[in-house]
Amino acid sequence: MILSIIMLGDSTVGKSSLLKRYTEDAFLENINQTVGVDFYVHFLEVEPGVRIKLQFWDTAGQERFRSVTRSYYRNSVGGLLVFDVTNRASFDHVKDWHDEVCERVVPHRVMFTLLGHKSDCDADDHSERVISREEAEKLASRMGMPYVEASAKTGNNVQEAFDVLAKTTIIKIFFFPLKETDSSYTY
Repeated sequence: MILSIIMLGDSTVGKSSLLKRYTEDAFLENINQTVGVDFYVHFLEVEPGVRIKLQFWDTAGQERFRSVTRSYYRNSVGGLLVFDVTNRASFDHVKDWHDEVCERVVPHRVMFTLLGHKSDCDADDHSERVISREEAEKLASRMGMPYVEASAKTGNNVQEAFDVLAKTTIIKIFFFPLKETDSSYTY
């Protein structure tokens, strides 16, 4: 089974850094901004002997690339909505990213997880947290999705964030399969 997962969020929230940490267990202080869409693959063992291929589409957060990135929404079954806990605007735009995907896919087809990135900021002298865990949890609850905080820099909760998304997506696929009218979409 192959699951296509789209990474969504404003520019510089750390989508590429999260994917680099998850797929390669590496962190680069300076990573180039994504231009258009990047592609990552990771295999997840869901139970002994059963592996699922996860395809990640890392979308650019800049408005000028939106027409390119929108074409990747259609085949996605999972979405990681990423914001930076030190950037209010990135948090305020989460609902816009979510709505944009939902307008372009079969309703309730894509499972989402909200991820507050750069959770290590409390230990960082250069940035200050502006979004509390409670505020983010309330938004996730209103939007009907789990919330996870993670740091690509330290690796804290990165694996867990992707596991939560993969597992909720797998449950959706097996317990709430697509209807015949949705046959143009495949898992």
